[in-house]
Amino acid sequence: MEEKKIQDEKIKTPVVAEAVKVENEPAQAKKGKRTVFKGQAHIQCTYNNTIVTISDMNGSTLGWSSSGMLGFKGAKKSTPFAATKVAADVSEKVKKFGLRELMIFIKGVGGGRESAVRGLSGAGFDVISIKDITPAPHNGCRRRKPRRV
Repeated sequence: MEEKKIQDEKIKTPVVAEAVKVENEPAQAKKGKRTVFKGQAHIQCTYNNTIVTISDMNGSTLGWSSSGMLGFKGAKKSTPFAATKVAADVSEKVKKFGLRELMIFIKGVGGGRESAVRGLSGAGFDVISIKDITPAPHNGCRRRKPRRV
């Protein structure tokens, strides 16, 4: 009997599986073009980089850019020129949403603070308000104890 099973296996031909297209899968609905008229711009300026994020009023990000992403390296990332380029780049990304008015929130102490704001207003946005949200300690950390010699 064992010999017969071996012969049957030799006779069998391999079955080739063909790709079958399933037509019952639900089609993904296309998202309509989103229109946002009023938004927020968050500018984070550090000593090393400048990051600009534009979001709608709920906080959902529409587009962002940074000076490092644009190819600036080293000390050039924190310059006002780089901040202007970042603002122009992110404004091009969000133009497709129909954004017109911006509330600007600035955080940090870097060199590109004012030039990023000027870049956004020069890109055609109406600036509603500018608010500085740089964190400042109310009392800070505990001081070191005095050294005894």
